[in-house]
Amino acid sequence: MYDISIQSIDLSTNERLKVEGFLSTFNLLLDEDVEHTIAARVGDEIIGTCSYAGKVLKCFGIKEGFQEQGIASKLITCLTNHLFDRGIYETFIFTKPRNLPLFKGPNYREVQRVEEVVLLEGGMSNINRYVEKMFKDSGLDKRKKAALVMNCNPFTLGHRYLIERASEENDEVVVFIVEEDRSLFPFEVRKNLVKIGTEDLKNVHVLSGGSYIISSATFPSYFLRQEDIKMNAYAKLDAGIFGQYIGSAFNIEKRYVGTEPYCKTTNQYNEALFKILPKHDIEVIGIDRLNTENTPISASEVRILIKAENYHIIKNLVPRVTYEFLKSNQARHIIEKIKRSDSLH
Repeated sequence: MYDISIQSIDLSTNERLKVEGFLSTFNLLLDEDVEHTIAARVGDEIIGTCSYAGKVLKCFGIKEGFQEQGIASKLITCLTNHLFDRGIYETFIFTKPRNLPLFKGPNYREVQRVEEVVLLEGGMSNINRYVEKMFKDSGLDKRKKAALVMNCNPFTLGHRYLIERASEENDEVVVFIVEEDRSLFPFEVRKNLVKIGTEDLKNVHVLSGGSYIISSATFPSYFLRQEDIKMNAYAKLDAGIFGQYIGSAFNIEKRYVGTEPYCKTTNQYNEALFKILPKHDIEVIGIDRLNTENTPISASEVRILIKAENYHIIKNLVPRVTYEFLKSNQARHIIEKIKRSDSLH
């Protein structure tokens, strides 16, 4: 019998290199967004590791020969308790389908599975109960609806154009704003700009996307290194969750997307929607994006212009509410962050 200890890892020290080296033996990475890591050890040797970022548990590895000894369960329980102490009671795991047996003990439930990845939920998470509450809190009825899922980082005239089209062509429209705060513009700012910027469209309802509209920023890379494979898996998983749970609860019959002539990632995501959502009786409608001077309006271009302080150009690319926000004192810290940022994601 081995004397196994569970220890927190200080990622600011050489201990990080030990964890990275351990994970590399499984051809795995330690994701850059990891906030806390623990390791199972026999003496000084790492035999298992697990981390979290936000609500997502990730970067698992259990040394061969120790995988039947309940180490995964111990690691997950330890991290879950750590998150409970921080007031986080809902947790998620992304893993390869072949790893599912590792997580049967720790009471995780399968939400959605595609060929490359499975999403599991644990703790107080329950997607059916969560989506039912989302619908109830929205105050909407069961009439058929169209939907859009947007990040709006920030809200542009291109976003407004897509919402207008959906509003003109449908009785009820729901705009889900991606809730994950991985964007330069915080979630509450993004949501508020869209709400104010569409309040003249009386059949449009702007809602929080919640925990189950997945942000590509939180989708793990530690076991899917190739970017095209990673994005394809993410797109299929997100589309399946939307169709099976959210679309069903809100009685959504159409989902609108903007075409993307330049971004391979967005095209890949749209292709997944066109393939998967009709299986859930949701029609996907692609709308050519609004152009200015023969160039599609994009939030990424607006962020570049913010960094360059080209507000005379920005004024023609965003609704009045966005422009006024950018010129207000409230936006100062966001603008400073954009100016310091290299990625502008």
